[in-house]
Amino acid sequence: MKSILLTVTIFLSVLSCGLAQVSDGYDIKFTIEGNENSFVSLAYHLGDKQYIKDTCKTDAAGSGRFTGTIPLDQGLYMVVMPDNKYFEIIISDDQDFSIGCTRNDMLNSLEFSGSKENSTFLEYQNRWVDLQNRATDIRTRINQNRSSNDSLKLLTELQSTHEKKMIDYLKSVMEDNKGTLLSALVGAMLPVELPSFEIPFDEPNPDSLRWIMSYHYNKEHFFDYVDLTDGRLIRTPLLYNKLYTFFNNVILQIPDTVIHEIDRIVTMCEPDKEVFRFAVVFLFNHFRESQIMGHDAIMVKLADDYYLSGRADWADEEFKANLKKDIDQLRFNLIGKKGMDLTMETYEGVHKSLYDIDKPFTILYFWEPDCGHCKEATPLLREFYMKHRNDDIEVFAVCTQNNRDAWEQYIADNGLEWINGWDPYRDTHFDFYYNVNSTPMIYVLDRNKTIIAKKLPVESIGQFLDNYRKFGR
Repeated sequence: MKSILLTVTIFLSVLSCGLAQVSDGYDIKFTIEGNENSFVSLAYHLGDKQYIKDTCKTDAAGSGRFTGTIPLDQGLYMVVMPDNKYFEIIISDDQDFSIGCTRNDMLNSLEFSGSKENSTFLEYQNRWVDLQNRATDIRTRINQNRSSNDSLKLLTELQSTHEKKMIDYLKSVMEDNKGTLLSALVGAMLPVELPSFEIPFDEPNPDSLRWIMSYHYNKEHFFDYVDLTDGRLIRTPLLYNKLYTFFNNVILQIPDTVIHEIDRIVTMCEPDKEVFRFAVVFLFNHFRESQIMGHDAIMVKLADDYYLSGRADWADEEFKANLKKDIDQLRFNLIGKKGMDLTMETYEGVHKSLYDIDKPFTILYFWEPDCGHCKEATPLLREFYMKHRNDDIEVFAVCTQNNRDAWEQYIADNGLEWINGWDPYRDTHFDFYYNVNSTPMIYVLDRNKTIIAKKLPVESIGQFLDNYRKFGR
């Protein structure tokens, strides 16, 4: 049926299936034909991972029991076989029920006793599988008939009708089961339905305007059917997927845009402490790993507003102290900030200042003579510089090593005619102000020494400057 590899970060003892009645807590009895004298685990979703909550051994009839004196946190759980095949169940208020199925045909043989919500959930799954199979069949037929315009038209209309049928079914399940986790799950699956936008007949760029209108509508209505104060959604994959899709695919990856949407979405989550924490942790981890230029400004915002302000009360003091050190090294070199001035002795023996450069663009280059990657990047940068030095570009190169002989020899051997800065004792604190923790590292500054790009590969400098001249900010 389905197969997963469970991520286990909690070490649990294997629990024998007790027979005592549980007045409070949870008591989930099951019989899985074909899984006799074996182990079965109860696991739950948390974000994009799954964790084991309970494990027991079945008897000779394939029967077992998950019991506990403390109720389970509500959410979407999984009953998992030793080979990681599983089926899903809903854990809501009623946590005393029975399950029966055949191991080799779990979905079609699955039955619940004492859990109306799970019985309804099973009906929904079976119906949804049928609808998805029909949608797949229509897509296959469309691909097979692309050469026939008449057939393609009929099949496309059929696809549109079927998609509406699927959406109507989800809405009916959500409406018929209001207040249940099933309703919340189905709501999180509903797509945004774009209206037909009215475009003025004299609009010179109708497609662009339609795209803009669609973008803003999709962004504003993406969470219409998701209750961001429902803590049960944390223990499903849907809240994570919804947040990931929104912040990764729906909105433009412009820092100011992302920051605005973070404020809006987190404010919606804040009434529920669990969802608030989940959203903040998700955003922190998501943007900490981002490789998009300028997204470090988002990290600074998240650190300042939630962790360093104390609102993230789950973070301990050691974590916050280390985070503050990391964030402080980002504050001075964010895109849009004016870069700190650097005045250094040069290869020619005179002192020069970064701010003294009177060119539209300055490439600030941190490098080392013995760095393997620098040995690849420096010749490429020299080639670019020699071609454009008389245009509007200057290079201010800073050696991060303290071996003067190696520095001077490399400059002489390779004909580096740009400004070569020397600060072996780091009196200018260039490593702090520009967060130089590896080499090579490139910043691009405009005439006012505002940072307009950072950590660019040499190969991308030309294209970046061409686009910047054309489009500006």
